Amino acid sequence: MAARFLGLFKVCGRKRNTSPADAPAQHPEELEQIQPLQDDAAVDQTQGQKPRRGRIRRALKAFRKFLGVRRRKTRTTATESTAQADSGLTELQAEPDASPDSARPEECGRKGKRSKSSPSLLQVPAMVKNIHQRLAACPTVDAGLLINFLRLAEDQPADVVLTLLRCAPTCDRAAAMMWRAISSSALTVEKVLPTLISVMEDWPLHRTFTSDGDNEAVFALAATLGLWVTVQVPGCHMAPFLHSARLFVALLFHIVITTQQMPEEVANFWRACQQEQRLPSNPNRFAVQAMKALFSRKWYDKELIAMESKHGWDTLLSADTQHYAVGLLAREMRRELGYMCSHVAFYLLQLLSREEPRWDLPFLAFLVEVLECLDLKECAGSVLEVMGRHLQRGCRQRRRLALRGLVWLSKDPSMARWICSLDQNLLELLGDADGEVVGMSLSVLTNAFQKKDKIGKTTARLLAERLPWLFGNDNGHVQLLSIQLFQKLLGLVGDEGKKVLKRIVRQSLLPLFLHCHDGNRRVAKASRETLHAAAGFLNRSDLQQVLDTEKLVKFAECLLVQDESRAAKYLRWALPYLESPREPLRQAAIRIIGYKKNTLS
Repeated sequence: MAARFLGLFKVCGRKRNTSPADAPAQHPEELEQIQPLQDDAAVDQTQGQKPRRGRIRRALKAFRKFLGVRRRKTRTTATESTAQADSGLTELQAEPDASPDSARPEECGRKGKRSKSSPSLLQVPAMVKNIHQRLAACPTVDAGLLINFLRLAEDQPADVVLTLLRCAPTCDRAAAMMWRAISSSALTVEKVLPTLISVMEDWPLHRTFTSDGDNEAVFALAATLGLWVTVQVPGCHMAPFLHSARLFVALLFHIVITTQQMPEEVANFWRACQQEQRLPSNPNRFAVQAMKALFSRKWYDKELIAMESKHGWDTLLSADTQHYAVGLLAREMRRELGYMCSHVAFYLLQLLSREEPRWDLPFLAFLVEVLECLDLKECAGSVLEVMGRHLQRGCRQRRRLALRGLVWLSKDPSMARWICSLDQNLLELLGDADGEVVGMSLSVLTNAFQKKDKIGKTTARLLAERLPWLFGNDNGHVQLLSIQLFQKLLGLVGDEGKKVLKRIVRQSLLPLFLHCHDGNRRVAKASRETLHAAAGFLNRSDLQQVLDTEKLVKFAECLLVQDESRAAKYLRWALPYLESPREPLRQAAIRIIGYKKNTLS
């Protein structure tokens, strides 16, 4: 390899050190074998000398890059390799389906415009197929063909990518050389990536017309295979930031979809790829390898190491645990790659806003972890729509993820108005058997009502009816949140709502009194404060005065003696607490019932 590089430098050195007079005599063919023919024969040699040298240097530079990454080792010298370029051009010109002009595409202009001698659009697919056939028939690397292919890819990237995927979907040896040639140029990579990603996103088959009218379907996995071959090249020019997020989402989509859904035609195609390449038996494992290669090329080593140490990549390959692994990956990326996560979240939001496929759980897991990276001013409505839809689904995991997202969103005061539109869904979840679901629903409602001045009477009534049943919940966190939310609710009800709530508030007095004896100090304190607020709501200043003196025994006396008509109802609320597993609550209930019995006797 070093000899070949030195040979190239020697050729360049001879061109620099030779005088203009005797240069053509020494190497008449070296200046013509890489440079396309001039369009105007009348252009004199003095005027054409400067741009000609520039094109030669660029061609040799691309050639040297390619020699550094090719698989097949050869002993040819630099002069012999450049001579192959001339023979490749000659053979390409002789083909009936490629005109001389199409075989010699000029380089793109600086602004991406084709020059006058660029090939016709109708000729591009035929040229790509021709180059692929020539490379397949050649036992060694034909650098001239690859240089022309690279120019063609820069000029017409969409046609080149689609045609290459159609003529070599399993990525044979010749196609692999062509993908590696693309990786040698940052400009070419940037131009071909949008088309490559578009094919990857269209599962399982992609259909797009090329300039010759061909509409043959292309497997999305074929594009992933081409990408993988490209990123394997050491020192390759990987995707610029503009495409990194979209490329990551496309790879994540392939990992998820090939784990959970594998059509027969895709399975057959993958078996053909395995025969051509040494690939994993399952395409999801291959997609994980491609994602790891992308992370490695983008210098995201911390994320790779973190996922390896926590066995995240293996967890990603199982349909049952995939959403956990995706959440882990999102958290690792959020720590170091917040700028990228915002774009990833945007693309995932677009996916989740479509129909409700069965494979959306991993995407929802990622989105929830990176919500803080989104600009909510632009997408608040879309985010709330996605979360609200998953609240109503029967899958517990989806409900939990949606509630986690809403808990974070509800902390933003600007989101209160949006979240209040989900009140009915959240109220229904207060009766869920899952304590974690109930707790998160209470947190969302508490945060949403934090900055509100008033609440509708219908919502207030439904909420007031459900909350007292949660005062005795086995989960201490649910207890605390329900009591605190009940206190907040009493301050948000208007005059019309107070009439509706008075009956419910009276029934809550005894349970709140009993929880003032709770062994959990936070629950006991919150119960006392809420009890004081309830007495004020009912205009019972006598009860408020007793609470101010901190004599809870007297509160029970005032409640049962001075309100004889409702004493039986109060005692009925105390009966369930006789079976409470918490000793302080049982003792308080016994004292209340015993006190009333003594009073009656």
